[in-house]
Amino acid sequence: MIIKKIFNNNAIVAEGSDRHEFVVMGCGIAFKKSVGEKIDEKLIEKTFVLKGKDASEKFKLLLEDVPTEYVSICYDIIEYAKNVLDAKLNDYIYVTLTDHVSNCFKMIESGISTHNPLIWEIKKFYPKEFKVGMKAIEFIHDELGKNLPEDEAANIALHLINAQINNSLNKAPDAAKQAKMIQDILNIVKYTYNIVLDEKSISYERFVTHLRFFFHRLDKVELSDTSDEDFLLKQVREKYKKAYECMLKVQNYLGKELSDEEKLYLTVHIQRVSKKN
Repeated sequence: MIIKKIFNNNAIVAEGSDRHEFVVMGCGIAFKKSVGEKIDEKLIEKTFVLKGKDASEKFKLLLEDVPTEYVSICYDIIEYAKNVLDAKLNDYIYVTLTDHVSNCFKMIESGISTHNPLIWEIKKFYPKEFKVGMKAIEFIHDELGKNLPEDEAANIALHLINAQINNSLNKAPDAAKQAKMIQDILNIVKYTYNIVLDEKSISYERFVTHLRFFFHRLDKVELSDTSDEDFLLKQVREKYKKAYECMLKVQNYLGKELSDEEKLYLTVHIQRVSKKN
């Protein structure tokens, strides 16, 4: 195993005997070393084997700008998530999560705070991923001494959710089918309200994101309804009558009776995206 590229004293691109490249990290692994020299394998602490060429190349570019300790903590978070969620994650998670965490630290240092508008949906529909996000905040505090808000637990959970969805939608027909269904639902909203949706609006972006998660849940076991959700749905049905009627059209299109909580969230999103216009 030889050194193919050096990022810093603790991170390099290595090349194995089969000529495959991968990123390895370890304290002082490249100290006083040059490209072409053999690696002291005893110093290897973390190995990144990204099968996708695009993910691999972008990860290498990321390593040139992101501190090694950020990359290392994200690696630990992802490995922890794989074990807890017992799920396969798309290789891109190493790029997206590391980039997100790095930018998050930059914003905090600049005094900029952000809010995740999907935090309650993530808590409600993806409790396991959210718990991993909360654990990730603990890891970051313990390892880097940085305090992150609960919203960041939701953001981290969001990356894990997307990595699972993207992995399960690896086959083109599935992705194409989902894209068509999203477009069909958007058209139902357009024709119901006779409007042109603002595709650059936050409401539109939230609605499409919700639909992606929605389809991921659709064939799973239905979530049980509660009296609280039933009460809220009645309130929303009365307050947003047209949005509720539009939601029923979507339900009819899907050919499936939705749970009260799914009806509730869909109605609220339809109301928001239509009100924006």
